[in-house]
Amino acid sequence: MSTNQLQLARALDLPSRTAMLNREHSVQQFWYNNDDLITDAWKEWEASEIDASTFTLDDSLLDKNLREAVQQAWEDPSKEHLVKALLEEVAPDVFQFQFFNPERLAVLRGYLEQVWNSNIPMRPPYGIVLNRRGAMLDKRSEGYLAAPSFQAFYNEMLNTYMRPISRLLFPEIMGYDTQTFGFSIYYDPSTDASIRPHTDASAVTLNINLNLPGEEFTGSELDFYDQANGKVIQLGFKAGTAMIHRGNVPHAAKPITSGDRTNFVLWLFGDRGRLPAQGAQRPEIEAKERWTTPVTTPDGYAPF
Repeated sequence: MSTNQLQLARALDLPSRTAMLNREHSVQQFWYNNDDLITDAWKEWEASEIDASTFTLDDSLLDKNLREAVQQAWEDPSKEHLVKALLEEVAPDVFQFQFFNPERLAVLRGYLEQVWNSNIPMRPPYGIVLNRRGAMLDKRSEGYLAAPSFQAFYNEMLNTYMRPISRLLFPEIMGYDTQTFGFSIYYDPSTDASIRPHTDASAVTLNINLNLPGEEFTGSELDFYDQANGKVIQLGFKAGTAMIHRGNVPHAAKPITSGDRTNFVLWLFGDRGRLPAQGAQRPEIEAKERWTTPVTTPDGYAPF
């Protein structure tokens, strides 16, 4: 790998905001033509500009109780009840739990600040193009955050934690959880303040807050719509907490009115975007089947 890939990537002219919002062909062509250059630039950036001893991304950043319970369940699936005990159902098919250790989140946020300031082109999720801190996280997405240590951490979150927890809560998604997708999103009153009611093109969604303790914000609650009785349940995030829910649960982000909020949003779905049928029955599945990793090749399909 040439040692000037980072310099070349930083010199690229990004497509215009208008072109990205309109999803013009030239935008996809930009990412396709520069894919290898940008991927190599992330490797060079991480090797030359990131202090690995300061910004170590591993499971020590996660909540201790969650980490220990998940580890025990992987070793002995019959102990998965230790994981379930940490998950609180706060709305129908919506569970909340502590994902990150708030006191260790500064490591991840510090790393991400270096990412945002790297000047390496990244593609924000469509619809939040103003968003400086919006990034695609999965290799299937053009312009994704290809830094090697981040990719290892991202895949650990999905494979070690999200997938078995999803199967524990929603057994009907088994077989519709082979593929992964992820992005970061940043809410700020002056740019991207809210998201209208929608469902996700996922079998399961994991929404993880990255705010540090003391990084307060107002507004930006999540509204979940209970289709059975028409009620709206409003929920908020605390530092390092997560919500996990079926993708077909309608939800919206209320406007943020002060401060800012940063989240990772991770999805699981089946090959080529396949999802469980609406109202699919929940089968009986043995614990040992849940605590496995699918032997599946990423298929390249990206929802957006």
